Amino acid sequence: MDHFQLKNGVLHAEDIPLSQIAEEVGTPVYVYSRATLERHAQVFREGLKDAGKIHLAFAVKANPNLAVLRILANQGYGADVVSGGELQRALAAGMKAEDIVFSGVGKSREELTLGLDQGIGQFNLESEEEGVMLAGIAASRGAKASATLRVNPDVDAGTHAKISTGKKENKFGVAIDVAPAIYARLSQLDGLDLRGVAVHIGSQLQSLDPLETCYARMGELVAQLRGAGHVVTHVDLGGGLGVPYKPEDNPPSPAEYGAMVARVTRDWDVTLMFEPGRVIAGNGGVMITKVIRIKPGLDSDFVIVDAAMNDLMRPAIYDAWHDFEAVEPSGETMVASIVGPICESSDIFAKQRVVDRVETDDLGIFRTAGAYGATMANTYNSRPLVPEVLVDGDRYAVVAERIEPATIMAAEHVPDWLK
Repeated sequence: MDHFQLKNGVLHAEDIPLSQIAEEVGTPVYVYSRATLERHAQVFREGLKDAGKIHLAFAVKANPNLAVLRILANQGYGADVVSGGELQRALAAGMKAEDIVFSGVGKSREELTLGLDQGIGQFNLESEEEGVMLAGIAASRGAKASATLRVNPDVDAGTHAKISTGKKENKFGVAIDVAPAIYARLSQLDGLDLRGVAVHIGSQLQSLDPLETCYARMGELVAQLRGAGHVVTHVDLGGGLGVPYKPEDNPPSPAEYGAMVARVTRDWDVTLMFEPGRVIAGNGGVMITKVIRIKPGLDSDFVIVDAAMNDLMRPAIYDAWHDFEAVEPSGETMVASIVGPICESSDIFAKQRVVDRVETDDLGIFRTAGAYGATMANTYNSRPLVPEVLVDGDRYAVVAERIEPATIMAAEHVPDWLK
């Protein structure tokens, strides 16, 4: 469920007409619903009620807006970060340092040092070399860094190839067959408190089967590590639950996921850690766009909108689906391709799809845009950087300004020797 609904013939975010936001802020613009974000955070936690001791860390990469992170901090979530910049955002939003988990395959020495300086709760190590580097930095200051070893279980998540992370050819983690030997060596280092293992096999999962297979392998690994004399107190199970982008999508619910987790892990006796992202934020946001014009085509019309692939990248890079709806639907439909103004054939949101009938200057939305939307936006074709709005009942605030091309150009410089 989300809080983007028709009221008196106009789509609203909670109690605010989307047409009002479009008029006052301009388009394109992302709009988030506080009520939806809070509800999804609560539903995910509730789904894990039988899983024992848990730790929830929102995947900041899904939506790093400070206001969104503050909402989740207020819901008791920590942060799963994959860069020094995300770490700083999480802290700025009020997330506790001890609740931050630092993931990612390419943490630099500077980023590892930043994490230690801030006293974060856990590093998820992606290689033995990274563990040695972290241990050296920590030991040089008389400290120990709490860490887990990320394992690649060679499980096909059954998702898009570009968001699959747990197959042997993916760059993430260490192969599960060599994990015990690496774990043994890292656990001997003075600067590390190696307390468990981590795994994440992909994003937008539509079935629990690959996750259950993965978790069963992790359970065997935990038993093997303990059998070798290692203490294992934490297992990070990652994230990846899918959300419905299409009406026919039926991903597992947090309750179904939680029941599986409780069953598979019941004998592990560890703190289970989770990194939900899309499942919290995806349906918590939409992007409003305005129709520039309708262009006749051979097979169907082109609806040219003022949003483009630089504002919402997922369709261009993943062939991803986002429902397109009119803000003030007439009840009529049309077959059209929804495209943006960027000079790329990949700047297309929908191909010959049945959508609400729209005309020039009408407003539309792309649904399920709260995750991997604004965070992936850029300024290609020297376009402005898209703004973000947060709605709370009958009020809203701009929580990220539209950054105009002139502002971006001001950071560029022509050297004197070219003048």
